[in-house]
Amino acid sequence: QVRPVESGGGSVQAGETLRLSCTVSELHSNINYIGWFRQAPGKEREGVAAINTGDLLTYYTDSVKGRYIISLDIAKKMLYLDMNNLKPEDTAMYYCAARLSYAATWSGPLAEDSFHYWGQGTQVTVSS
Repeated sequence: QVRPVESGGGSVQAGETLRLSCTVSELHSNINYIGWFRQAPGKEREGVAAINTGDLLTYYTDSVKGRYIISLDIAKKMLYLDMNNLKPEDTAMYYCAARLSYAATWSGPLAEDSFHYWGQGTQVTVSS
């Protein structure tokens, strides 16, 4: 069972930086994508960034391109999200998720239904 566990959330001022971490237990060859999603109050959960565990290609939603960096340390089974120049609209619960490579459903690397294992989330609050 893959059980992502997030950490690193907090409250910051606009323009500041945060790093989120996610421990992905049982990171194995059947996991081909790991990603970060977020959900703000009253909004649907959206894909923020994802990484392919094989070729390490990365994917970002437009609103975070140039500000967020996703990275994966396979040996440590750790996923990171470096968030720079944070904005109040980045305020949300952030979730780490992992995808099974052999799953039939595939809506893209930032689609919620492409992923199968979810963490409990870590809160990020950005004040102006």
